[in-house]
Amino acid sequence: MTQVNLTPGLPETVLPPESADALAALDHALAAPPEQRRDAVADVVARWPRFLDAWAQLGALARDDVEAYAYFRVGYHRGLDRLRQAGWRGAGYVRWTHETNRGFLRALDGLRTAAGAIGEVDEETRCAEFCFQLDPEWARRTPT
Repeated sequence: MTQVNLTPGLPETVLPPESADALAALDHALAAPPEQRRDAVADVVARWPRFLDAWAQLGALARDDVEAYAYFRVGYHRGLDRLRQAGWRGAGYVRWTHETNRGFLRALDGLRTAAGAIGEVDEETRCAEFCFQLDPEWARRTPT
């Protein structure tokens, strides 16, 4: 008799954690005085350009909507690369409940907001739909 293994629904991807050094550097940068914070986070991004939460935090600290859009877009695209490296094949869950996924999800949600701010309504809508496809509980997440 042949054994058949069934999977229960869509697969779930969890991104691997960032290095302890990168996490500590971002925490330190976010604790900088407000007038120095953006530059401090930019330094973290320059040192760890694949650090998704650093891109998302930089987007949140942007000086205007266009700059925010650019940072969030880079974080989103870097995140797609990281997801593929982690086994994601364009479908399945990437849930907020996993701390290591939050940088990507923050970048995606930031891109949604920034797209709306610059009048890219179609992109804003696509990003919102993608958030809910990746995590059906998206509206119930704890914002951070």
